[in-house]
Amino acid sequence: MIITIEEKQFDTKYVTQLYPAVVIKTGYEEETTQVSLEWIDIEAKGKVEIVGYGIFVNLGEEEKHSFIFDTREEMDNAIGKIASQLK
Repeated sequence: MIITIEEKQFDTKYVTQLYPAVVIKTGYEEETTQVSLEWIDIEAKGKVEIVGYGIFVNLGEEEKHSFIFDTREEMDNAIGKIASQLK
């Protein structure tokens, strides 16, 4: 099955991971990292600086694609489009 995320196509048989996450600053220079949405909602409570929201696609160990959005609403809309393709 082929899915499209932001005009980029992926064959699901090669997708090893597909997940949403929040991109935050680590506090070290301009370094960022990914954390779960649950952690942001429950634990962070304004303690970290959010850089963006993302959908991340891994194709095996080597190939990784990131789709970064300014707002959670934009990411949620993109997730909804992915979900509708998987039905």
